Amino acid sequence: MSAAVNHAHGAGRANRWWAPHAWLDGRWQDDVLLVSDSGGRWATVQAGVPCPLDAQRLAGPVLPGLVNAHSHAFQRAFAGLSERREHAGDDFWGWRDRMYRVAGAVTPDDVQAIAAHLYRELLAGGYTQVCEFHYLQHQPDGTPYADPLAMGHALKAAAEAVGIGLTLLPVLYERAGFTQPALREDQRRFHLDADGVWAAHRTLAAQSHATFNAGVAVHSLRAAAPASVHRLAQLARGMDGPVHIHVAEQTAEVEDCLTATGRRPIEWLAAEGLLDPRWQLVHATHTVPAEIEAVARAGSAAVICPSTEANLGDGLADLPGWLDAGVGLAIGSDSHVTRSWTEELRWMEYGQRLLHRQRNMAAAPHQGQPATAARLWQLALDTGGRAAGQAVWGLRVGARADLLVIDTADAALVGVPGEHRLDALVFSSPGRPWRDVMVAGRWVGEADTAGRFADVMQRLWSSPSGGQDRVR
Repeated sequence: MSAAVNHAHGAGRANRWWAPHAWLDGRWQDDVLLVSDSGGRWATVQAGVPCPLDAQRLAGPVLPGLVNAHSHAFQRAFAGLSERREHAGDDFWGWRDRMYRVAGAVTPDDVQAIAAHLYRELLAGGYTQVCEFHYLQHQPDGTPYADPLAMGHALKAAAEAVGIGLTLLPVLYERAGFTQPALREDQRRFHLDADGVWAAHRTLAAQSHATFNAGVAVHSLRAAAPASVHRLAQLARGMDGPVHIHVAEQTAEVEDCLTATGRRPIEWLAAEGLLDPRWQLVHATHTVPAEIEAVARAGSAAVICPSTEANLGDGLADLPGWLDAGVGLAIGSDSHVTRSWTEELRWMEYGQRLLHRQRNMAAAPHQGQPATAARLWQLALDTGGRAAGQAVWGLRVGARADLLVIDTADAALVGVPGEHRLDALVFSSPGRPWRDVMVAGRWVGEADTAGRFADVMQRLWSSPSGGQDRVR
């Protein structure tokens, strides 16, 4: 994202742009006029139009902005800091215990600083909307803040400061496991029951605007009793926003769910009649074909987080199974070990290549989709909009006026033929491919977030003497 991204608009040109090439309806099209309305949504998207005199000519090909459908912003302060092993083994559960130490140490001001820095990075990585799976609610001892939504408001303020769109998802979280009716000591600040989630959602939804909306979430089946999941589903029956849940991320979770309920996690959700098109199944790593078929019948979708799932050793989702069933797939950066959608899509495909020892696993030439990157990109684009509760998303009339201007002079793109541009963005060397980023019809500049972020990191990770990690 260029430092000069906040260029001025001339009189009469603030909402009319023209692109030499743009991604419309699943393919590159030429000579595209883009007009946004006063509410920051696309009023006109039309290909084959010579550049009007009153339109601003964009400096490169244009893609829509992508939704990052799964984020825990505070975990950005932990990225890169759990990559050592002091014992015989290390897995997701050991990582989680270490992550909880960070979760127990941050304040609302810290979270705002961390999130602002992260959200600036996500904009630079090509995301223009982020779904924040928000379970960090209270003070470390579990006592609510004077403003019960202090943490949520910190995330909202961070998003507004840097210009990214935000879908905030307060999370139902009330127990430590299927056989543990209460939370652990280091989970107390996460507590929110179904009525609390719904109250938070109603307050946040009342604050909605062009770049902010709200949904609800269930942390996981292990963290919420069946009656509570049903209670939240009942409260949210008429809600327009999305419903997110972590599900089947770990084999231990699947085994515990089978022991406690007699069903696998996704199987349980389907059998209980909970799934509908609003439901977004985050990770959904360990599935069987019958579960994928049930998700497809319900019209629900999955949110895959390849870089985090690799980092945590979760396993590989059944990408061929999801694709064959026609289930929507969004992507998220989750713990933020990477913060670019090109890398998430690359690893979504590369994991399958390593597993099956074949190439271009996501391509479907028999369906007229021979390009791996294009198929994954279009799925992530369409499903991401749904995951963020957006009725329309992309370069389409009625969608929010978001776009990315590609820098064709970037080292990874120099000389690449136009029809392979998306292939190179995903599978060639990473770079800084975005000249400009627009959200809701406004150019987003380079916010200065590093200083406050560095101060928080110094407080979290350094002792006064510069020795041991403080949060440990």
